[in-house]
Amino acid sequence: MAAPLYRPVCSRLVGICLLLGALWEIRAEQIRYSVPEELEKGSFVGDIAKDLGLEPPELAERGVRIVSRGRTQLFALSPRSGSLVTAGRIDREELCDRSPTCVVSLEVLLEDKVKIFGVEVEIIDVNDNAPNFGTEQREIKVAENESPGARFPLPEAFDPDVGVNSLQGYQLSSNAYFSLDVQNGADGIKYPELVLERALDREEEAVHHLVLTAFDGGDLARSGTTRIQVTLVDTNDNAPLFTQPEYHVSVRENVPVGSRILTVKATDPDEGANGEVTYSFRKVRDKISQLFHLNSVTGDITILEGLDYEDSGSYDIDVEAHDGPGLRARSKVLVTVLDVNDNAPEVTVTSLASSIQETSSPGTVIALFNVHDSDSGENGLVTCSIPNNLPFTLEKTYGNYYRLLTHRALDREEVSEYNITVMATDHGTPPLSTETHISLKVADINDNPPAFPHASYSAYLPENNPRGASFLSITAQDPDSIENARVTYSLAEGTLQGEPLSSYVSINSDTGVLYALRSFDYEQVRDLQLLVTASDSGDPPLSSNVSLSLFVLDQNDNAPEILYPAIPTDGSTGVELAPRSAEPGYLVTKVVAVDRDSGQNAWLSYRLLKASEPGLFAVGLHTGEVRTARALLDRDALKQSLVVAVQDHGQPPLSATVTLTVAVADSIPDVLADLGNLEPSADPDDSSLTLYLVVAVAAVSCVFLAFVIVLLALRLRRWHMSRLLQAPGDGLEGLPASHFVGVDGVQAFLQTYSHEVSLTAGSRKSHLIFPQPNYADTLISQESYEKKDFLSAPQSLLEDKKEIFSQQAPPNTDWRFSQAQRPGTSGSQNGDETGTWPNNQFDTEMLQAMILASASEAADGSSTLGAGAGTMGLSARYGPQFTLQHVPDYRQNVYIPGSNATLTNAAGKRDGKAPAGGNGNKKKSGKKEKK
Repeated sequence: MAAPLYRPVCSRLVGICLLLGALWEIRAEQIRYSVPEELEKGSFVGDIAKDLGLEPPELAERGVRIVSRGRTQLFALSPRSGSLVTAGRIDREELCDRSPTCVVSLEVLLEDKVKIFGVEVEIIDVNDNAPNFGTEQREIKVAENESPGARFPLPEAFDPDVGVNSLQGYQLSSNAYFSLDVQNGADGIKYPELVLERALDREEEAVHHLVLTAFDGGDLARSGTTRIQVTLVDTNDNAPLFTQPEYHVSVRENVPVGSRILTVKATDPDEGANGEVTYSFRKVRDKISQLFHLNSVTGDITILEGLDYEDSGSYDIDVEAHDGPGLRARSKVLVTVLDVNDNAPEVTVTSLASSIQETSSPGTVIALFNVHDSDSGENGLVTCSIPNNLPFTLEKTYGNYYRLLTHRALDREEVSEYNITVMATDHGTPPLSTETHISLKVADINDNPPAFPHASYSAYLPENNPRGASFLSITAQDPDSIENARVTYSLAEGTLQGEPLSSYVSINSDTGVLYALRSFDYEQVRDLQLLVTASDSGDPPLSSNVSLSLFVLDQNDNAPEILYPAIPTDGSTGVELAPRSAEPGYLVTKVVAVDRDSGQNAWLSYRLLKASEPGLFAVGLHTGEVRTARALLDRDALKQSLVVAVQDHGQPPLSATVTLTVAVADSIPDVLADLGNLEPSADPDDSSLTLYLVVAVAAVSCVFLAFVIVLLALRLRRWHMSRLLQAPGDGLEGLPASHFVGVDGVQAFLQTYSHEVSLTAGSRKSHLIFPQPNYADTLISQESYEKKDFLSAPQSLLEDKKEIFSQQAPPNTDWRFSQAQRPGTSGSQNGDETGTWPNNQFDTEMLQAMILASASEAADGSSTLGAGAGTMGLSARYGPQFTLQHVPDYRQNVYIPGSNATLTNAAGKRDGKAPAGGNGNKKKSGKKEKK
């Protein structure tokens, strides 16, 4: 039995020992510091390294840090000194309010041992706050009959500091009526009270100003103050008192009703209702109450009805004043009425004319009126007058009647309406007067014609103006009124170049705006002289005229015209001679041109646009003289082709070109002999070649057209099938672009007209794309340009089907000839990389004519190809692709019989040079003329 009793006792002893050990360890790990508030950041709090048994460097090595618990850290560890320092300014009142003790707890973690040390920092209060009343001024109301010894509570001050730094007491500024008594409450708070020491008199001093001071007990004592305003509440201990025992006032009999004639005043030194004084009549009589009114609050005596000196000359009025509780005072008012001129004259208009014509003769009666004054004696005598600057006069007739007359002629254009003021004045002192206004309008007659502000007008209009353009607005003023002033405008009749002026210019009859009815040409009409008439609508109407000069301004709308060399009518080109022995500067010929424009638009300049032999000839900039630039050599060709451009100085500038052919020979027979050697070739192979080319072109065209029709039918059938399938989820179905492989030039032709057809089933729409022929960098004649493309018919058919067309992409460069594949001398030229095959009968016939005619120029080594207007060169027209391997290259010098065009390649166009005039080489050969 002893064993079971022993075991519980032993276990309890062991538990007590363990608890004591834990408490001893906890106590051993608790560190306490104290620090005053309001220290700067980084101020020393305690040597935490020493208290932890560590050296300062070991703090970082062993991971010593302050554990934050979600509040602002007030302290920090200094790794250099190993001290606990403040992390910022500490305000004890903010942390602990008015608690007697303020302790901040924090934990320091030793990471290497995973051990926590508790640190308590006591914040010591300093006297950093002064007592504060919370308000700068407090008002206390005290009745003036309050007995001495009465107490009145005063506001308490508050000091957030604790201990001796808190509020210690109050002081009151010195005063003869009040003293201060401080009561200590059960909670230890001091309550100040104001004690009345002697009787008060509000009439002697209504307000007492005191200063209450609260102070604390710190080393440097602080204090706070507030102002106490003691306001005395009045009691009714004084009766009202009038400022005068009797009031005297004199008023004129004509004083207006409602006028204030006198103010009685009684004072009461009391306050509030005790000092509020009201006034009233005493012993009220009916006559007094009907004539006068006394304001019970202000004491003003006013007139209720008009006073009449003839009725009564004076009035005796008794008044009374009393305050709120009922204390009263009495006084008397004596009113004396003065006789004055209180009636103004009255004017009565008996007869009046509201208007008068401006042609009325002087002495015309305008109005008749009567004057009357109710006063008597001198005050009833009246004199009438009107302003002297008016063309009217007054004439007195029977009794007090007056007439208003005109004394000179009137002019409505000077003054259209008169406001006549008739002044009637009596002879009283002071005199009274009455103004009567008479309004008189002057009726207008048509006595003024319309007048233009200028004696003549000039207007300027650029030529080529749009029809109906306005160029000037003319306005005439008529000083008359209404219909007499309504002006209409017209143009005087006249002719210009056999046509009436009304076909050139018109004018708006109401506004006076002039319009050009046609587009003027400066070269035909340079100026117009017009006469504008302005007429009013009076009876009879008056009018006036003004001259208008319309000048047409020149525009640069005419290109220079070349007078020499004249273009031959037979299509050939004139030939100028230049001897081979000509020295530099030799005058070969002169280009003469004129411009129908004027001024700067007609200033011409000449320049050499193109020459078969660059550097051989030069053209004078302003003279147009063609001279040799160097000596002629034997290697220089017999014929030299020159393109001269003539340009004016307008904006934009316009130009014209002419082609000159210069024959280099010492005499005309030599020239004829050389030209006679250039006979056309009679080789039958040329005709066969032309025939082959025509047949090839026709065959390829037919094959291509048939292919397009078949392809179109297939595409339409597939589109119709896709419509029947109605498959919205299908993707885009398309056919790739067709590619055709031809031989030589046919290959280029088919590539140029390659097309693409694509169909989309999902969108329920089809897209069929037909490109237009690629004419890039090619010269096209006007006839071939105006012809419709053979694809226009299928395209219109597709428009009926509501198909959507788009433009074709540029041709694939793989279809083009390489530079090495081009035969002849043209293969070495930098020709255009794109071209087209002739697509109509006209171009085919022209091609045949070119090839046949080129034989006649085969022997000539110099090129006569010029970039002239209407040039149909093979290279420029059809591109390098047209060159066939079995066809000789004759493009260097081809002449078309019966045409003034000279073939050329596309180099001129590519170089940006303007086309030359349409003058070809004039042939002297008899055989050529027969052809």
